Amino acid sequence: MLELERAELMPVPAPFDGYVERPARVSSTCLVSVGRNRYSVPCEYAGKWVSSRLYPTRIEVVADDALIASHVRLLDRDQVSYDWQHYLPLIERKPGALRNGAPFADLPAPLRQLKHGLGRHAGGDRIMAQVLAAVPVAGLDAVLVAVELVLESGSLSAEHILNVVARLTASEPPPSVETHLSLKEAPSLTRRATTACVARPRRSVMRDLMAELRSCACTAWPRPGRS
Repeated sequence: MLELERAELMPVPAPFDGYVERPARVSSTCLVSVGRNRYSVPCEYAGKWVSSRLYPTRIEVVADDALIASHVRLLDRDQVSYDWQHYLPLIERKPGALRNGAPFADLPAPLRQLKHGLGRHAGGDRIMAQVLAAVPVAGLDAVLVAVELVLESGSLSAEHILNVVARLTASEPPPSVETHLSLKEAPSLTRRATTACVARPRRSVMRDLMAELRSCACTAWPRPGRS
């Protein structure tokens, strides 16, 4: 009976995307006001009109039908939600803004440690800005790994960090080799041996990076905490 009636059943409707949408003008500090709270958007939208979408648990900001920012909805009043990556182009132009910048209070732990170490040296703001500028290009995960390696080595410089980022994200395939030789018997590897073969190149790269960074430590700034 069900099979006979299935063809007459109405399709299940799509979930209702319920939100309250209002126009909002982005302030000079790259914030939009939504429900008596403020939320950051990418700094290139400063002074422009956008649309805010208020959901039960989140806030979305849209410009030209494209999502440009998303935040967890703040439930109290007069609060500010920052996304530090919204301010990266500004830091490239004005590295000194890092010193008292509220948007950068919630940096990931490795970046906070690097910022603290560089803050005691001349030109530290500029170096930190160079490192942060690599995030949109190489990705946050690669930059965090590079910063952790450099912090461990004690070589606090943008050149070392960007070099590590470049080597960690390099994905050039090995050159192909043409040959007329053929195998009489195909090799057979256990799963454990195959995993070891795949993991070995990455371990080798990490080992080489650490050795290179340690060799440069004598010409770099001292580790954080040392005078």
